[in-house]
Amino acid sequence: MDSPTTNNHNHIHTHHLNGASTISQPSKKPKLLSSSFITPAEIHEEFSHHDPSVARINNGSFGCCPASVIAAQHRSQLHYLRQPDNFYFNELKKGILQSRTIIKDLVNAKHVDEISIVDNATTAAAIVLQHTAWSFHEGTFQKGDVVLMLHYAYGAVKKSMEAYVTRAGGHVIEVPLPFPVASNEEIVREFRKALERGKSEGKRIRLAVIDHVTSMPCVVIPVKELVQICREEGVEKVFIDAAHSIGCVDVDMEEIGADFYTSNLHKWFFCPPSIAFLYTRKTPKGGSELHHPVVSHEYGNGLAVESAWIGTRDYSAQLVVPAALEFVNRFQGGIEGIKKRNHDAVVEMGEMLAQSWGTHLGSPPDMCGSMIMVGLPTSLGIACDDDALGLRVHLREQFGVEVPIYYRPPRDGEVGCVTGYARISHQVYNKVDDYHKFRDAVNQLVNNGFTCALLSG
Repeated sequence: MDSPTTNNHNHIHTHHLNGASTISQPSKKPKLLSSSFITPAEIHEEFSHHDPSVARINNGSFGCCPASVIAAQHRSQLHYLRQPDNFYFNELKKGILQSRTIIKDLVNAKHVDEISIVDNATTAAAIVLQHTAWSFHEGTFQKGDVVLMLHYAYGAVKKSMEAYVTRAGGHVIEVPLPFPVASNEEIVREFRKALERGKSEGKRIRLAVIDHVTSMPCVVIPVKELVQICREEGVEKVFIDAAHSIGCVDVDMEEIGADFYTSNLHKWFFCPPSIAFLYTRKTPKGGSELHHPVVSHEYGNGLAVESAWIGTRDYSAQLVVPAALEFVNRFQGGIEGIKKRNHDAVVEMGEMLAQSWGTHLGSPPDMCGSMIMVGLPTSLGIACDDDALGLRVHLREQFGVEVPIYYRPPRDGEVGCVTGYARISHQVYNKVDDYHKFRDAVNQLVNNGFTCALLSG
């Protein structure tokens, strides 16, 4: 963890963030030389703009941005406003290419042309699914051909499926996933069943959309294995929607082997909102046929070039990737060290909460990254999605705790099961006290006889 108050925890020590960690394996990721590692006081200063009254254990939703990167963004904005013409004609493209090159090295893509920068993972999904829709409209795909997606896909991606694929005549099949989940084998088994359903009527499976880290509930999906299964089963293309991945789990384009892959950099890589990359694997035929949905002067020059200019706007978030890289390399082990420490800490805090409440985790530790699901006491009476949202608002407004709550409906025959789960995150600014505050708030609610039914009144 990143506070001097955490030294009494066996697995979470202040010095883990500040250079004395036992993590010493070499990293293939880009590195900057540093004479010393960041201190707890410097971490606190970098995030001093955070509301100190709130236990912010929800980095997963909106990420965070340190003061040094915010300052770099502000300098970029002022530089543009000082002389916009010079900025656009002489500097913008070079700056975006530098960011793309850093991302290419971070994710082990073969060529920088495979990396485009877009606003967020939702935009990337729209780009891929727009191309799928065109394939139906132009007759490349046949009406009723299948697009596969996970049941726990992000809500905006499901809406994009409706807007692009279903409307164009595609048949969308959702892969039902168990939760709580006990093993990768459960996910693989359900995925294979869905592939069989997709092929049962002789239809082609044109695209599989697979999350790397599902949002709610959050589970790390065995994407490498699922991509390999898709190849074996003749799935034409695979798109990995990995909004949470870079800075949270291992990301390697050559290892994963997908055709398309997207991840935000403003969630777990300390960039300001909003920036994501979209990887498009080069084929023997050459470049991709994907296009940015906002058409501007660069249309037809390749997705990376199209995305680098979609009209007059603020491009500063896309230009400060070097500053974000400089920030992460102030920590021992760089982004790899941050990932490991975040993972170890969120598991420890999740286990502490589950033990306090007499519940369980939503997945084994090896199926989470920097977020984990923790069962809430059944006495809270979480009986629907509205209850989950209401409890989240109540925790924010009455206790100063920011954490998403997930409602998991009982299966047939289940009685007295855990129906509410909290998705806790851990990032470098978090302290043990944040999780104790959450624990104590829930215990107070339970001791006072609170139920979610009281909120509706």
